[in-house]
Formats: sequence, structure tokens, C-alpha cells
Amino acid sequence: MARISIKIAALLLPSIAMAFTPPDEKTIRNAIGDLDGLPPVLQRAFTPDKNSFDPIPEPKPGDWLAVHNERGQTFEEFKASQPNRPGQNLHVIYLQPLGDFMPEQSPSNDKLREFAAAFFATEVKVLPPVKIDRSTVVTRRNPITNNPQILTGDVLNFLKARIPADAFCILAITMEDLYPEPSWNFVFGQASVRERVGVYSFARYDPAFYGEPRTSGYEALLLRRSCKVLAHETSHMFGLAHCTYFNCLMNGSNHLVEADRRPLHLCPVCLRKLQWSIGFDVLKRYSALEGIYRANGFTDEADRSMRRLKSLQRD
Repeated sequence: MARISIKIAALLLPSIAMAFTPPDEKTIRNAIGDLDGLPPVLQRAFTPDKNSFDPIPEPKPGDWLAVHNERGQTFEEFKASQPNRPGQNLHVIYLQPLGDFMPEQSPSNDKLREFAAAFFATEVKVLPPVKIDRSTVVTRRNPITNNPQILTGDVLNFLKARIPADAFCILAITMEDLYPEPSWNFVFGQASVRERVGVYSFARYDPAFYGEPRTSGYEALLLRRSCKVLAHETSHMFGLAHCTYFNCLMNGSNHLVEADRRPLHLCPVCLRKLQWSIGFDVLKRYSALEGIYRANGFTDEADRSMRRLKSLQRD
């Protein structure tokens, strides 16, 4: 299959997009697809509940949908794209820490693994950290921030040679800033979906990157942001495109403020795609996520997961 490369949320010169119009109910129902024949619990899970899922907001100037023309991806279009699916032999999500992860300024790799295992309801392993050999990767100083950056393509090539035999995908995570080519200012991440490799940076999710003080509670903020980008980008590896139907984890984001506005949950359209791909039990998944969120102080997300669980458990 042809190589599909995705560059994630980089700073680019603004462009003009056609005005985005939030979808109507008919469009949303079409995106979800026919639910007849599914078990009752899945029918409930994929049926929009106005108390659980907010409509996608109108984009503000500079937001993703203000500068990118995206029509969305229905469930049937997702299936027709023949996305990668985990199987008996290729089922593990591997996280490859790249460079230093200092405890006082980085998200916990163990917490990221626990979150990803609950979110995707699949096995997740963290590989031993790898030091960055700057003699084997192209680096530069960012012309705006003067911070060091690594060329993403070199990291992807490194990962292709190291992908484990049982890997569904391998994702490098790093606190180093990234760029995909000389003309770009930066990129949060890049993936080669068909080749099942990706690299994502958490550097710009740390307030200190922008010269702002790390106030009380910044560790929780950094972890929340890191979980959010990890889930969003790993979902791309399963073939999920950006969502244009609800306020959803899979909405595109053009800047940090917009990324912070995204919720940490999938809408009915995107949840159906991921469940079809992995085949998880939605009740067990919500229960596992509730525990992870509660343990990390993500109270709103924990309460929401519990409400969804109770709603789906009804007869």
C-alpha cells in the first residue's frame, strides 16, 4: 500500500478556507451509520446523547476548521479506507521514549502507558529509553524560539528498523521539539500510518517552553495534554480522520488553546470506528478509563465516564 504520512498541528502561515457549517442531525446519523443488528449496548453507545456529547463549535479565526477544508469521515468511509487493524500477531502498541524524560518536567511514561491501555483497551508496552544520537539525525535551532529541534523523518526511519514483531504500531514520544522540513516552524508530530510508525513531541505542552512559570498543578496539566495528544495521534494510526461532527478528541487543532478545548473522549462516530477496529467491550473500557481518570485527578473525565457507564448499563 502507498505510504500515508500525517503531519500533526504545525504552525503554518494562515490560509483561507471555506466557511465551516456544523452538521445537521441527518448528516450526523449518516456519519454514524446503520446500527441495526448491533447488540443493544453498542446501539446505545453509538446513539448521540445531548447530555454526553456537545456539538462541534463554530471555528474562531485561526482555528483548525477556519484554515483547513475538512468534510469529515463517516463510519462507512472509514471502513472503506481499509485501515490497519490489530490482530493476533500484531496487537501491541509500543511507546518508545526518545531522549530525556526528567521527572519534574515530563509526563510519567508509566501513567501514559496505563492511560493508553485503558483508552484503546489493548496491550501497551514502554520500550527502554533511547538517547538521541545527534550524529545520526538532522537537528537545527528553531529560528523563532532558538530551541533545538529534530527532523521527524529521521526519527521515523529509525523506528521502521526497530518495530517489534508483535507491534500494531510503535510511537516515539519525546520532550524534544520537532520539525518536518526546513520551511516549517515546528510540528507536534508526524506519522507514517501504513508503516505503523509515528513520533510525537510533548515539548510545547509544558508551560516552561513558552517562558511561562510552572505554577501549582502544572504536572496535571502536562499529563492531561500528553494523554490527549497520545490518544488523538494513536487514533490516527487506527485510521480515524479528524472529526467534524461533535466536540470530540479527534477534532483538529491549529494551536495550543484549541487543543486544550478538545475533550478527552470520542464522539459516537469516532467511538464506533475505534470499537469496530479493536472490538473492545465498551462497558469495560469506560470502567477502566474511570479508574485511570480518578487516580490522576481528572475528576470531570472520571465523572463523565461513570455517567456513561451507568447510562449504557440500563436494561
